Amino acid sequence: MTTCNETPTERVPGRAWTVRITGHSDRSATVSCSTPACRMPARSKDLAALRAFAARHAAAHAKAATVRPHAWCHCGSQGCAAHPETAAHCAGAVLLVLRHDPTVGRVWNVEEVCETCAPLLPNVTVLARATRPRRPTAQPTTAVPAARPAVPGGFSSPATGPAEAESRTATARRSRRAPQRARRRPGRNR
Repeated sequence: MTTCNETPTERVPGRAWTVRITGHSDRSATVSCSTPACRMPARSKDLAALRAFAARHAAAHAKAATVRPHAWCHCGSQGCAAHPETAAHCAGAVLLVLRHDPTVGRVWNVEEVCETCAPLLPNVTVLARATRPRRPTAQPTTAVPAARPAVPGGFSSPATGPAEAESRTATARRSRRAPQRARRRPGRNR
């Protein structure tokens, strides 16, 4: 299992796990993992069982890993050697991908790569996408209108409240305004 000890704003190198089946001259094979703490099965001649174990082991690494949004692209840190014919600048969100060529069937790579490199890598399956960290947003405060004091006597009739009196004066102000005339531009006759 992996733990994340870094602060959420510092960039960290992208991680990679490699599970590999290595054949031997006596037609037996072994499974190895790039993580030294992982326990592997003994050397065996049952290649199908070893392939199934290797696939499950790579899936276990992928399931235990949390994609870090501030990780560098692992492919980019290797000079994008996995896609040398296509030049790309690492960018975009971080993805957790599984690279496995089923025709060869010997190597499983689980890597944190960027969105730009992921489609350029051969035999890739995207397993997870990093979630963008949410920025703390200030909740908009709605201004509660203060209670208006009643209009003193003499300025409005007792039957109307302050809001009604205000709407009448606003209408009166608008009606006093002279309408705008369309200006004629010199040289144009209509």
